[in-house]
Amino acid sequence: MSVARRIVRPLLGAGRWFPGGRDELRGVVEQFIAEAHVPPGAGRMVGLIAPHAGYVYSGPVAGYAFRALRENAAEHGAPDVAVVLGFSHRGSFRGVAIMDGDAIVSPLGETPLDADAAAFLTAADPRLVPDYKPHVGEHSAENQVPFLQTVLPETPLVLLLIGQHDADLMEALAAVLRKLAVKKSILVIASSDMLHDPDYERVRKTDQATLRKVAAMDAVGVMREWDYSQQVFCGIAPVVTAMKYAQARGCQKASVLRYRNSGDDHPESRGQWVVGYSAVAFAV
Repeated sequence: MSVARRIVRPLLGAGRWFPGGRDELRGVVEQFIAEAHVPPGAGRMVGLIAPHAGYVYSGPVAGYAFRALRENAAEHGAPDVAVVLGFSHRGSFRGVAIMDGDAIVSPLGETPLDADAAAFLTAADPRLVPDYKPHVGEHSAENQVPFLQTVLPETPLVLLLIGQHDADLMEALAAVLRKLAVKKSILVIASSDMLHDPDYERVRKTDQATLRKVAAMDAVGVMREWDYSQQVFCGIAPVVTAMKYAQARGCQKASVLRYRNSGDDHPESRGQWVVGYSAVAFAV
């Protein structure tokens, strides 16, 4: 009798977006988290926005998101599953691609992929399909994994890539996640950087205006400001979906934990290419 082969998905960005060695990766992630200082949480965390650039650029900001998550999990308990919402930088596709397989592996080790949660999502909406192809070489979702492995080491994952900037799809995905939250305790992580532009002042001012809308839970306003020439969040679909999910859970105000852009910490990027990074928590 043959035994089914386990499918373990590798983080293909190891050694490029973040260190490829176990000890070095663990060290930088723990340092980012240790150097973050977050206010006491107000309620149970149900969602996050975290950046996904190379760790040398966005890692210190991501540290704030995951420091807040670590402290919230210590107070309220870890979620049953963490759902990471990413998107494709290489082009659109129809629906939502769920990473299939048994586990995902980084230099820090293996973490199970929650097959039960994935099956629930695919049964709930035909636009959600098991499909690994869009995930190959895409960093938006997978760059969150080493942080999650560090702060939620026992929590299985579901990794999704949203293929379209479609308001109906975002609304439907948020509704399906709300249904999943009745079955399991879930945390939704929206993976996104903010505005990309050579003009440092434009990035700073635009991002601050965007974060005011996020703090006020104005998902419609955030979406209204977005277009291809002004991508206030490059991952607008993950962010709006996470906001709508958090609203459905009862979140009335988001907490902006940290904002920086590459021009703040790497002034040589000003006038060339400046990217904004934010860490935001949603709690109920």
